[in-house]
Amino acid sequence: MPDSGPPPASPPLVSVVIPAWNAAAFLEDALASVAAQDYQPIEAIVVDDGSVDGTSEVARSFRPAVTLIEQPHAGIGAARNAGIAAARAEYLAFLDADDLWTPSSLSLRLSALQERSADIVYGQVIEFRGGVDSPPATGLLPGAALLRASAFRRVGPFRTDLRVGEFIDWWARAREAGLRIESLDRPALRRRIHDSNIGIRERASRTDYVQVARAALERRRRREEPGA
Repeated sequence: MPDSGPPPASPPLVSVVIPAWNAAAFLEDALASVAAQDYQPIEAIVVDDGSVDGTSEVARSFRPAVTLIEQPHAGIGAARNAGIAAARAEYLAFLDADDLWTPSSLSLRLSALQERSADIVYGQVIEFRGGVDSPPATGLLPGAALLRASAFRRVGPFRTDLRVGEFIDWWARAREAGLRIESLDRPALRRRIHDSNIGIRERASRTDYVQVARAALERRRRREEPGA
């Protein structure tokens, strides 16, 4: 009997971390968009960041496909870090609890990540409110990014002292670390616009963006110092 060779390699596991704070109204749709992916296997991790509205109950309704982590309210950076600490895959993805992935979101990004030997791949973002969609556009949002877990460890965890801007800070550090970043001209994320978006809910914390900018400038100053 002729040798048929080794069996084909199994598709790699992808871990998706979903931070959720009082997101019961939207989380079911987000998780359904993960379940509807044309790629498997996926490890979905929901981090309930101290919700009081039934968010955990929604996540539990998707068990055993979804792992639920519950913690006291500590902010989105801490929630993302908790999910990453529990993730088992060599590839990491993120999805905010009020957003949706397009059906081919993971397969498109993973193919590009592997083919281009990149560390991070971003897809395009479609913003929607009600029945109205924006044209697809490049958006450096966590839900549009897929990255290697090893690349995340090179950069380090998300800051936990920021109410907003934690991903902008991380992305700046990723650029400074020399990560190979690619983008696709295909939609990967549907971003829901509503009156409780974190940017609206955390208006009082927008000074955090100033902290992010100052931290980036300070790191640049240190790199440019003689002998650095």
